[in-house]
Amino acid sequence: MMAFVAIYTVGRLRQPYEHPASREFFEVGYKIMRQASMSGRLIKEFTHDGLSFPKEAVNGEGSPILTLTVWESLQSLYRFTYSGKHKQALRDRNRWMDPPQEKQPNYVVWWTETVKDVSWEEASKRYNYYMQHGSTPFAFDYTHAFDETGAPFLLN
Repeated sequence: MMAFVAIYTVGRLRQPYEHPASREFFEVGYKIMRQASMSGRLIKEFTHDGLSFPKEAVNGEGSPILTLTVWESLQSLYRFTYSGKHKQALRDRNRWMDPPQEKQPNYVVWWTETVKDVSWEEASKRYNYYMQHGSTPFAFDYTHAFDETGAPFLLN
């Protein structure tokens, strides 16, 4: 059985949504998601229309920015994160985003057997678990990653 990998990102805009810098962020984000879709490796992108933001995303000043996507593999997600338009956006993120608060990671990754098991509620649960326990096979980061069997996995 093939497993997929999900990633939940949590960030906070420096400026209000209407600000030119925030508009630039959304324009760049749209191009990044187009590139992700065209890669053939992105399985699903979730929208958060109508959802209330989870408590971990509400603390702080700027508007919360949340993403939830499912990818074909950990390697394809990792390669996408650190290449192309997304790599450039990571370099530029301080123009748009507040730095994460202490002990508040800006993403968490986990394995899933089926895409239908991925939800905003599940993402929040994994994120909170990661904040309490650090990287485990249940919820992890790139630095301390795990493969779909739960074995430590080195990304490069």
